[in-house]
Amino acid sequence: MTEREQIAPRAIGVEAVSMTKRFGDFVALDEVSLKVAPGSFHALLGENGAGKSTLVKCIMGYYQPDQGAVIVGGREQTIANPRAAHALGLGMVYQHFTLVGAMTVTENLVLARDRLPAVIDWRAETKALEAFLERMPFRVPLGAKVSAISAGERQKCEILKQLYLARRFLILDEPTSVLTPSEADEVLGMLRDMVTRGELTILMITHKFREVMAFADEVTILRRGRLAGRGRVKELTPDAMARTMIGAEELTVQPGRAGAFGSPRLEIAGLDALDDGGQPAVRDLSLTIHAGEIVGIAGVSGNGQRQLVEVLAGQRDAEAGDIRIGGECYHARREEMRRHKVSCLPEEPLKNASVARMSLADNLAFRAFDRPPFARGGWWLDQSRFRERAVRAIERYKIKTRSFDTPIGELSGGNVQRAVLARELGGEVEVMIAANPCFGLDFAAIAQIHAEIMAVRNRGAAVLLVSEDLDELLQLSDRIVVIFNGRFVHETMASAADLTDIGRHMAGH
Repeated sequence: MTEREQIAPRAIGVEAVSMTKRFGDFVALDEVSLKVAPGSFHALLGENGAGKSTLVKCIMGYYQPDQGAVIVGGREQTIANPRAAHALGLGMVYQHFTLVGAMTVTENLVLARDRLPAVIDWRAETKALEAFLERMPFRVPLGAKVSAISAGERQKCEILKQLYLARRFLILDEPTSVLTPSEADEVLGMLRDMVTRGELTILMITHKFREVMAFADEVTILRRGRLAGRGRVKELTPDAMARTMIGAEELTVQPGRAGAFGSPRLEIAGLDALDDGGQPAVRDLSLTIHAGEIVGIAGVSGNGQRQLVEVLAGQRDAEAGDIRIGGECYHARREEMRRHKVSCLPEEPLKNASVARMSLADNLAFRAFDRPPFARGGWWLDQSRFRERAVRAIERYKIKTRSFDTPIGELSGGNVQRAVLARELGGEVEVMIAANPCFGLDFAAIAQIHAEIMAVRNRGAAVLLVSEDLDELLQLSDRIVVIFNGRFVHETMASAADLTDIGRHMAGH
């Protein structure tokens, strides 16, 4: 019997018992226990740094715990490496794709096996894969190159690869982060059906409460490396789970939506831009955002959003089209951004909006370091003013740091974003460009950033919010525009938005 035919007939359960893992003096896991029953759909929740990734890496053999045990199928196991985990039927689908884009789906699946013949009979392998897909909950185009299929189909391939390799316990790490709402419901719904039939057990790391409530049976919540809570999903609420995740920390309350729209503030007409390879990425985009309005851009990653934001932030040249702010031509030069009071919260702020080796205080001063009161005579920098501003920003924006002299690259992702937020909102704002401002951040940071964006909107700024999180767009936006293949293909008021319709346009249908 070949490896691909050795498909276990039933789901298996996994238990982590009193798991402790240290990295030097840092305790990443402190006697954490997790029990995932066979044939169940279990959600693992926690803020950034709570220990979720460390826990599943200990289960999968990437890390060796300092204390504790892993029980698979009722027996304690020593899992020395991922291959040992795979042999026990454990698999993991990562947040970022591991498929090879230049290879076909068939090649990716077959070559993932631990053992292969010296000469591969591709005709026989394809026939066997077609038979395998007949038993699976969804299909993928076996002959297509991975680079040519949609993000949803790639995620399905990642899951199918694990099922093809006879995994019966799957760890899913943020499995829907690149999917449209309809694709997410389709994939999770089909996996839920396999769980219900007793064919599969799932442990899902996620931050989306909607998916937890819709698909999970039980939930385990970690906080700062310790077990904070667990229970059956039907007995819990999203609010109760969120408060268990953050503990005593107060969430920033988002202000209500206030004020009427003003005159056009940011106008984009016929904008074209190329990607890094010189291919069209933004195609004839036109959009007007009024004062006091948040316009959300929805779309699956890679449809031109990044290039649009880079043009508006001055990081990429436009090939054609016009941009106007307050009726004046805008080319995203530093003086223009100052004059029009444009602020940017870019994606990957440590890479795109900071200098990692420079101090937090210096990074906070970037917008105005050469102006009074930070500079005298246009050239003498007053470091004491830098520090005074940093102290105020650290307190106002709850930036967790050892001191203002700490290199910003040593801060967590959430605190880097808080620092950039403090800098960009430190003065008057008339136009804000925000790109995935909360990606990968914890609840406390997300609540604060959402509150700040809404407050800027209520003070009369025009806000362009680009996000791959549709829930975030629905919560913050006044209007939503869908981008696909570099073009705007759908527009709706957020209050009247239809999730199915938005998802269909995100997928290009």
